[in-house]
Amino acid sequence: MYKSVENTPITMYEINRGRVVRSLEFIQDVIVISLCIGLFSFMVLQVRDMFLSLLPPLDFHAVTADILFLLILVELFRLLIIYLQEHRVSIGVAVEVSIVSALREVIVKGVLETSWSQVLATCAFLLVLGVLLFLRVWLPPTFEGIDPEQEVSKRYRSRAKSELIQNNGH
Repeated sequence: MYKSVENTPITMYEINRGRVVRSLEFIQDVIVISLCIGLFSFMVLQVRDMFLSLLPPLDFHAVTADILFLLILVELFRLLIIYLQEHRVSIGVAVEVSIVSALREVIVKGVLETSWSQVLATCAFLLVLGVLLFLRVWLPPTFEGIDPEQEVSKRYRSRAKSELIQNNGH
């Protein structure tokens, strides 16, 4: 068996590379789906605990912490769903999760009980995340109308499709 262009023998590596990549992507998707199922189950348990914490006597800090923690779990779930759909990590969602997580820690601990250096570090962290989120939203993600991630993805898909056609045709 020979390649038509270089007139060199086709190795087993070239034939099986596409199959190996597809298998690894499938395994990765199974892992992410199992993470989604586990995270969803954990969210259901957290909702139950949150409603139980609403019973008297009401602990405001515990309820607030539970609500914020549930919001963090929802955002992480959304991040996993976006990963399953697009096979990439959404920077915007990851920044949002980080912001909510940092704010949760500040709210749960209380600003008055936190040292000034930790408050200053948290403010700087939130400022950087806010700037990153602002830049992500207001600046176009494309360079002159071309989204580099989409272009690379299109090239990869077309290359994989041509390899599949070539492998099935020979």
